[in-house]
Amino acid sequence: MERAKAVSNTSTKPFLKWAGGKSQLLVPIINAIDIALQDKNEFVYIEPFIGSGAVFREIMNRYGQKVTKPVINDRNEDLMQAYRVVRDSLPELLGELEFQKASYYELHSEKSREVFYYKIRADFNKRTFGEIKQTAMLIFLNKTCYNGLYRVNSKNEFNVPFGKYKYPAIFEKHKLESWSALLQDVTIVSKDFTQLLSFIDETMNSFVYLDPPYRPISSTASFNAYAKDAFDDNEQIRLKAFCDTLHKKGSYWLLSNSEPKNTDRRDAFFEDLYSDYFIERVRARRNINSNANKRGNIYELLISNFEQ
Repeated sequence: MERAKAVSNTSTKPFLKWAGGKSQLLVPIINAIDIALQDKNEFVYIEPFIGSGAVFREIMNRYGQKVTKPVINDRNEDLMQAYRVVRDSLPELLGELEFQKASYYELHSEKSREVFYYKIRADFNKRTFGEIKQTAMLIFLNKTCYNGLYRVNSKNEFNVPFGKYKYPAIFEKHKLESWSALLQDVTIVSKDFTQLLSFIDETMNSFVYLDPPYRPISSTASFNAYAKDAFDDNEQIRLKAFCDTLHKKGSYWLLSNSEPKNTDRRDAFFEDLYSDYFIERVRARRNINSNANKRGNIYELLISNFEQ
């Protein structure tokens, strides 16, 4: 099978900027998946932590009709609602986004735009509007907040400050249209990852790609505030038990996570936890740090139940 080279379709790059997105690691991830699927004529594809959807998009573009019953999931209900709206209600969403964009660009001072931003943020956090308006507000905030982050506090309130960008691209119509087409016939859910076992088809091949909130490699480098409940070491251990169950059911799986040894050579958390499986170290780039000088190349882990 041809090895992955680059993103296959720029029109379906993620429509949201999402911390931990996998665009930069697509090549080693897809190459590993190719090894597992090289002899498969069709397979079920399940992604329990969809995030921005970079890997999902590449799988769908690369394998096409071989993918049956694709399922995407994330515990972030705002995100999964956005995927459903893009799939099912795109014309209405575009209309709402056009209105928000026009309203924002009618304001010429940074201060007035900042006031507008915080009004949208407060409305979004009420979560009392319909799903189309909520999704439009999510996309607007994602494109105008500081560094394009999605972060919530323990009350599930989006709390990222104003980004102060002069000309933010609030949305791209062609990109949303491409995603709407890509999501047709895709099952979109927001469940605990363990509940996805019901989608595993033991009569044919299932492939599960897991990209959970990463285990922090230091006390200052952590970022996994995608939802109000923390994804701590106990959750990582629970996820490993889920992987064991997938393995017993005959499903292939690939998991990405941080490499603790970037900062502590003695920290063998994942090596010990997944000692029965295959672990590869791959280079990545750290982009989430308030200090630009501390962003750079580090290692991440690709863990699987097949030899990569």
